[in-house]
Amino acid sequence: MKTDSTIKQQLQAEAYRLGFSFVGVAKAGFMDEEARHLEAWLERGYHGEMGYMANHFDKRVDPTQLVPGARTVISLLYNYHHPARQADPAAPKISQYAYGEDYHFVLKDKLKSLLQFLQQQVGAVEGRVFVDSAPVLERDWARRAGNGWTGKHTLLIHPRAGSYFFLAELIIDLELEPDPPMKDYCGTCRKCIDACPTEAIAPEGYLVDGSKCISYLTIELKAAIPTEFEGKLDNWMFGCDICQEVCPWNRFARPHHEPAFEPDPSLLELTQRDWLELTEETFRQVFKRSAVKRTKFSGLQRNIKFLQPREPEKP
Repeated sequence: MKTDSTIKQQLQAEAYRLGFSFVGVAKAGFMDEEARHLEAWLERGYHGEMGYMANHFDKRVDPTQLVPGARTVISLLYNYHHPARQADPAAPKISQYAYGEDYHFVLKDKLKSLLQFLQQQVGAVEGRVFVDSAPVLERDWARRAGNGWTGKHTLLIHPRAGSYFFLAELIIDLELEPDPPMKDYCGTCRKCIDACPTEAIAPEGYLVDGSKCISYLTIELKAAIPTEFEGKLDNWMFGCDICQEVCPWNRFARPHHEPAFEPDPSLLELTQRDWLELTEETFRQVFKRSAVKRTKFSGLQRNIKFLQPREPEKP
Protein backbone atom coordinates (compact mmCIF):
# COMPACT_ATOMS: atom_id res chain seq x y z
CA MET A 1 0.00 0.00 0.00
CA LYS A 2 1.37 3.40 -0.94
CA THR A 3 2.13 5.84 1.84
CA ASP A 4 1.02 9.47 1.81
CA SER A 5 4.61 10.57 1.23
CA THR A 6 4.95 8.25 -1.79
CA ILE A 7 1.70 9.53 -3.29
CA LYS A 8 2.83 13.10 -2.75
CA GLN A 9 6.20 12.45 -4.39
CA GLN A 10 4.55 10.80 -7.39
CA LEU A 11 2.09 13.67 -7.69
CA GLN A 12 4.88 16.24 -7.62
CA ALA A 13 6.95 14.31 -10.17
CA GLU A 14 3.99 14.14 -12.56
CA ALA A 15 3.26 17.86 -12.07
CA TYR A 16 6.86 18.71 -12.96
CA ARG A 17 6.61 16.46 -16.01
CA LEU A 18 3.53 18.41 -17.09
CA GLY A 19 5.54 21.63 -16.88
CA PHE A 20 4.65 23.05 -13.48
CA SER A 21 7.57 24.70 -11.68
CA PHE A 22 6.52 24.35 -8.04
CA VAL A 23 4.02 22.21 -6.16
CA GLY A 24 2.92 22.76 -2.57
CA VAL A 25 0.34 21.19 -0.29
CA ALA A 26 -1.92 22.85 2.27
CA LYS A 27 -4.53 21.47 4.63
CA ALA A 28 -8.04 22.39 3.46
CA GLY A 29 -10.07 24.38 5.94
CA PHE A 30 -11.82 27.66 6.67
CA MET A 31 -9.54 30.66 6.03
CA ASP A 32 -10.32 32.80 9.07
CA GLU A 33 -7.60 35.46 8.72
CA GLU A 34 -8.00 35.71 4.94
CA ALA A 35 -11.78 36.08 5.35
CA ARG A 36 -11.28 39.14 7.57
CA HIS A 37 -8.80 40.68 5.11
CA LEU A 38 -11.11 40.07 2.14
CA GLU A 39 -14.09 41.54 3.97
CA ALA A 40 -12.13 44.68 4.87
CA TRP A 41 -10.85 45.01 1.29
CA LEU A 42 -14.36 44.78 -0.09
CA GLU A 43 -15.72 47.26 2.44
CA ARG A 44 -13.15 49.82 1.25
CA GLY A 45 -14.42 49.40 -2.29
CA TYR A 46 -10.99 48.36 -3.54
CA HIS A 47 -12.59 45.87 -5.92
CA GLY A 48 -14.01 48.70 -8.03
CA GLU A 49 -16.44 47.31 -10.62
CA MET A 50 -15.29 43.72 -10.00
CA GLY A 51 -18.59 42.82 -8.42
CA TYR A 52 -17.80 39.12 -8.72
CA MET A 53 -15.20 39.54 -5.96
CA ALA A 54 -18.03 40.07 -3.49
CA ASN A 55 -19.96 37.04 -4.74
CA HIS A 56 -19.70 33.57 -3.21
CA PHE A 57 -17.81 34.87 -0.18
CA ASP A 58 -18.28 31.61 1.74
CA LYS A 59 -16.82 29.58 -1.13
CA ARG A 60 -13.79 31.88 -1.38
CA VAL A 61 -12.77 31.26 2.19
CA ASP A 62 -13.81 27.62 2.62
CA PRO A 63 -12.72 25.00 0.06
CA THR A 64 -15.17 22.46 1.45
CA GLN A 65 -17.92 24.62 -0.06
CA LEU A 66 -16.38 23.90 -3.47
CA VAL A 67 -15.44 20.27 -2.91
CA PRO A 68 -17.49 18.49 -0.22
CA GLY A 69 -15.18 16.61 2.11
CA ALA A 70 -12.11 18.50 0.86
CA ARG A 71 -9.02 17.73 2.94
CA THR A 72 -6.16 19.04 0.80
CA VAL A 73 -5.44 21.99 -1.45
CA ILE A 74 -2.58 21.39 -3.89
CA SER A 75 -1.12 24.67 -5.15
CA LEU A 76 0.83 24.71 -8.42
CA LEU A 77 2.89 27.42 -10.13
CA TYR A 78 3.41 27.62 -13.90
CA ASN A 79 6.05 29.94 -15.35
CA TYR A 80 4.99 32.43 -18.04
CA HIS A 81 8.04 34.73 -18.08
CA HIS A 82 8.82 35.97 -21.59
CA PRO A 83 11.51 38.68 -21.34
CA ALA A 84 11.34 39.72 -25.02
CA ARG A 85 10.21 43.31 -25.50
CA GLN A 86 8.18 44.90 -28.25
CA ALA A 87 10.40 46.05 -31.10
CA ASP A 88 9.05 49.61 -31.06
CA PRO A 89 9.72 51.18 -27.64
CA ALA A 90 6.91 53.67 -28.30
CA ALA A 91 4.33 50.95 -28.92
CA PRO A 92 1.63 50.59 -26.25
CA LYS A 93 2.55 47.73 -23.92
CA ILE A 94 0.92 44.43 -23.08
CA SER A 95 1.49 42.34 -19.97
CA GLN A 96 3.69 39.27 -20.48
CA TYR A 97 1.06 36.85 -19.26
CA ALA A 98 -1.11 37.68 -22.28
CA TYR A 99 1.54 37.14 -24.96
CA GLY A 100 0.48 33.61 -25.81
CA GLU A 101 -2.58 31.40 -25.57
CA ASP A 102 -5.13 31.94 -22.84
CA TYR A 103 -3.63 30.26 -19.77
CA HIS A 104 -7.02 29.16 -18.46
CA PHE A 105 -7.34 26.53 -21.17
CA VAL A 106 -3.67 25.50 -21.26
CA LEU A 107 -3.41 24.90 -17.52
CA LYS A 108 -6.85 23.40 -17.02
CA ASP A 109 -5.99 20.58 -19.42
CA LYS A 110 -2.78 19.89 -17.51
CA LEU A 111 -4.61 19.94 -14.18
CA LYS A 112 -7.21 17.48 -15.42
CA SER A 113 -4.40 15.16 -16.51
CA LEU A 114 -2.81 15.49 -13.08
CA LEU A 115 -6.06 14.66 -11.29
CA GLN A 116 -6.54 11.61 -13.52
CA PHE A 117 -2.98 10.51 -12.75
CA LEU A 118 -3.70 10.80 -9.03
CA GLN A 119 -6.88 8.77 -9.37
CA GLN A 120 -4.98 6.08 -11.30
CA GLN A 121 -2.37 5.88 -8.55
CA VAL A 122 -4.69 5.98 -5.55
CA GLY A 123 -8.12 4.97 -6.70
CA ALA A 124 -11.26 6.84 -5.77
CA VAL A 125 -10.31 10.50 -5.24
CA GLU A 126 -12.89 13.24 -5.56
CA GLY A 127 -11.68 16.68 -6.51
CA ARG A 128 -11.85 19.70 -8.79
CA VAL A 129 -9.32 21.74 -10.73
CA PHE A 130 -9.13 25.54 -10.61
CA VAL A 131 -7.34 28.13 -12.75
CA ASP A 132 -8.46 31.65 -11.86
CA SER A 133 -12.00 30.75 -12.90
CA ALA A 134 -13.79 30.11 -9.60
CA PRO A 135 -13.98 31.74 -6.17
CA VAL A 136 -10.61 30.50 -4.88
CA LEU A 137 -8.08 32.68 -3.02
CA GLU A 138 -5.19 31.39 -5.09
CA ARG A 139 -2.35 33.50 -3.70
CA ASP A 140 -3.36 32.72 -0.14
CA TRP A 141 -3.40 28.99 -0.84
CA ALA A 142 -0.04 29.22 -2.60
CA ARG A 143 1.37 30.99 0.44
CA ARG A 144 -0.15 28.43 2.82
CA ALA A 145 1.28 25.62 0.68
CA GLY A 146 4.82 27.01 0.91
CA ASN A 147 5.08 28.09 -2.73
CA GLY A 148 6.27 31.57 -1.77
CA TRP A 149 5.26 34.61 0.22
CA THR A 150 2.87 37.45 -0.60
CA GLY A 151 4.96 40.47 -1.57
CA LYS A 152 4.21 44.09 -0.80
CA HIS A 153 2.57 44.30 -4.24
CA THR A 154 0.34 41.38 -3.07
CA LEU A 155 1.69 39.02 -5.75
CA LEU A 156 3.26 35.70 -4.84
CA ILE A 157 7.08 35.66 -4.83
CA HIS A 158 9.23 32.54 -4.89
CA PRO A 159 12.82 33.19 -3.73
CA ARG A 160 14.37 31.06 -6.48
CA ALA A 161 12.20 32.19 -9.38
CA GLY A 162 10.45 35.51 -8.76
CA SER A 163 6.79 36.18 -9.48
CA TYR A 164 6.03 35.54 -13.17
CA PHE A 165 3.75 32.58 -12.49
CA PHE A 166 0.21 31.47 -13.11
CA LEU A 167 -1.39 29.91 -10.05
CA ALA A 168 -3.57 26.81 -10.14
CA GLU A 169 -5.09 24.39 -7.65
CA LEU A 170 -6.37 20.89 -7.12
CA ILE A 171 -8.82 20.61 -4.24
CA ILE A 172 -9.24 16.97 -3.27
CA ASP A 173 -10.75 14.80 -0.56
CA LEU A 174 -7.47 12.91 -0.05
CA GLU A 175 -5.33 13.96 2.90
CA LEU A 176 -1.66 14.66 2.13
CA GLU A 177 1.10 15.98 4.38
CA PRO A 178 1.03 19.80 4.20
CA ASP A 179 4.12 21.86 3.45
CA PRO A 180 5.29 24.60 5.83
CA PRO A 181 4.71 28.23 4.80
CA MET A 182 7.64 30.35 3.66
CA LYS A 183 9.14 33.37 5.36
CA ASP A 184 8.51 36.86 3.94
CA TYR A 185 11.74 38.21 2.44
CA CYS A 186 10.55 41.62 1.22
CA GLY A 187 12.28 43.27 4.16
CA THR A 188 12.54 47.07 3.91
CA CYS A 189 12.32 47.07 0.09
CA ARG A 190 9.60 49.32 -1.31
CA LYS A 191 10.51 49.41 -5.01
CA CYS A 192 7.05 48.21 -6.12
CA ILE A 193 5.32 50.78 -3.92
CA ASP A 194 7.41 53.67 -5.24
CA ALA A 195 7.21 52.54 -8.88
CA CYS A 196 3.42 52.27 -9.18
CA PRO A 197 2.37 55.34 -11.22
CA THR A 198 -1.23 55.29 -9.98
CA GLU A 199 -0.26 54.77 -6.31
CA ALA A 200 -2.42 51.67 -6.16
CA ILE A 201 -0.18 50.02 -3.53
CA ALA A 202 -0.63 51.26 0.03
CA PRO A 203 2.38 53.18 1.47
CA GLU A 204 3.13 50.30 3.85
CA GLY A 205 2.57 47.66 1.15
CA TYR A 206 0.61 44.40 1.30
CA LEU A 207 -2.59 46.16 0.26
CA VAL A 208 -3.67 47.18 -3.25
CA ASP A 209 -6.56 49.43 -4.20
CA GLY A 210 -7.69 47.38 -7.18
CA SER A 211 -9.72 50.28 -8.57
CA LYS A 212 -6.46 52.21 -9.12
CA CYS A 213 -4.43 49.33 -10.57
CA ILE A 214 -3.49 49.71 -14.25
CA SER A 215 -4.45 46.08 -14.89
CA TYR A 216 -7.93 46.81 -13.54
CA LEU A 217 -8.27 50.02 -15.53
CA THR A 218 -7.27 48.38 -18.81
CA ILE A 219 -9.02 45.01 -18.40
CA GLU A 220 -11.71 44.87 -15.72
CA LEU A 221 -13.13 48.39 -16.00
CA LYS A 222 -15.83 48.50 -18.68
CA ALA A 223 -16.71 52.17 -18.32
CA ALA A 224 -14.51 55.04 -19.51
CA ILE A 225 -11.14 55.27 -17.76
CA PRO A 226 -11.36 58.20 -15.30
CA THR A 227 -9.53 61.32 -16.45
CA GLU A 228 -7.59 61.41 -13.18
CA PHE A 229 -5.41 58.63 -14.63
CA GLU A 230 -4.43 60.53 -17.78
CA GLY A 231 -0.65 60.34 -18.24
CA LYS A 232 -0.33 57.73 -15.46
CA LEU A 233 -0.73 54.43 -17.32
CA ASP A 234 2.92 54.32 -18.46
CA ASN A 235 1.80 53.32 -21.95
CA TRP A 236 0.18 50.03 -20.83
CA MET A 237 -2.77 49.07 -23.03
CA PHE A 238 -3.47 45.64 -21.47
CA GLY A 239 -2.40 44.75 -17.96
CA CYS A 240 0.74 46.02 -16.28
CA ASP A 241 4.05 44.48 -15.18
CA ILE A 242 5.65 47.47 -13.44
CA CYS A 243 5.62 46.10 -9.90
CA GLN A 244 7.14 42.85 -11.17
CA GLU A 245 9.72 44.53 -13.38
CA VAL A 246 11.18 46.49 -10.44
CA CYS A 247 11.07 43.60 -7.95
CA PRO A 248 14.64 42.49 -7.09
CA TRP A 249 13.50 38.88 -6.76
CA ASN A 250 12.71 38.72 -10.46
CA ARG A 251 16.41 38.76 -11.24
CA PHE A 252 16.01 35.01 -10.68
CA ALA A 253 13.16 34.70 -13.20
CA ARG A 254 13.92 32.47 -16.18
CA PRO A 255 12.13 32.26 -19.56
CA HIS A 256 9.29 29.78 -19.75
CA HIS A 257 9.42 26.60 -21.84
CA GLU A 258 5.75 26.42 -22.82
CA PRO A 259 5.17 26.57 -26.60
CA ALA A 260 1.54 27.63 -26.06
CA PHE A 261 2.73 30.82 -24.36
CA GLU A 262 4.81 31.99 -27.30
CA PRO A 263 3.32 35.16 -28.82
CA ASP A 264 1.88 35.44 -32.31
CA PRO A 265 4.88 36.17 -34.58
CA SER A 266 3.58 39.64 -35.40
CA LEU A 267 2.69 40.72 -31.86
CA LEU A 268 6.06 42.08 -30.78
CA GLU A 269 6.73 43.62 -34.19
CA LEU A 270 3.68 45.89 -34.28
CA THR A 271 4.68 49.56 -34.11
CA GLN A 272 2.94 52.40 -32.35
CA ARG A 273 1.33 53.39 -35.65
CA ASP A 274 0.19 49.80 -36.22
CA TRP A 275 -1.59 49.82 -32.89
CA LEU A 276 -3.19 53.19 -33.55
CA GLU A 277 -4.48 51.86 -36.88
CA LEU A 278 -5.41 48.41 -35.54
CA THR A 279 -8.33 46.79 -37.32
CA GLU A 280 -10.72 44.28 -35.83
CA GLU A 281 -9.47 41.71 -38.33
CA THR A 282 -5.87 42.10 -37.13
CA PHE A 283 -7.06 42.03 -33.53
CA ARG A 284 -8.78 38.69 -34.10
CA GLN A 285 -5.75 37.25 -35.87
CA VAL A 286 -3.14 38.29 -33.31
CA PHE A 287 -5.24 37.50 -30.25
CA LYS A 288 -7.35 34.57 -31.48
CA ARG A 289 -6.25 32.39 -28.54
CA SER A 290 -5.14 35.10 -26.14
CA ALA A 291 -6.54 36.38 -22.86
CA VAL A 292 -6.57 39.83 -24.53
CA LYS A 293 -9.89 38.83 -26.11
CA ARG A 294 -11.35 39.50 -22.69
CA THR A 295 -11.17 43.24 -23.21
CA LYS A 296 -12.59 42.95 -26.75
CA PHE A 297 -11.51 45.03 -29.73
CA SER A 298 -13.51 48.04 -28.52
CA GLY A 299 -11.91 47.86 -25.09
CA LEU A 300 -8.39 47.71 -26.47
CA GLN A 301 -9.18 50.63 -28.76
CA ARG A 302 -10.40 52.60 -25.76
CA ASN A 303 -7.16 51.90 -23.91
CA ILE A 304 -4.92 52.83 -26.86
CA LYS A 305 -6.83 56.06 -27.39
CA PHE A 306 -6.58 56.93 -23.70
CA LEU A 307 -2.78 56.64 -23.88
CA GLN A 308 -2.51 59.29 -26.59
CA PRO A 309 -1.65 62.82 -25.46
CA ARG A 310 -4.64 65.11 -25.65
CA GLU A 311 -4.40 68.27 -27.67
CA PRO A 312 -4.80 71.40 -25.53
CA GLU A 313 -8.17 73.05 -25.86
CA LYS A 314 -8.18 76.16 -28.04
CA PRO A 315 -8.98 79.40 -26.21
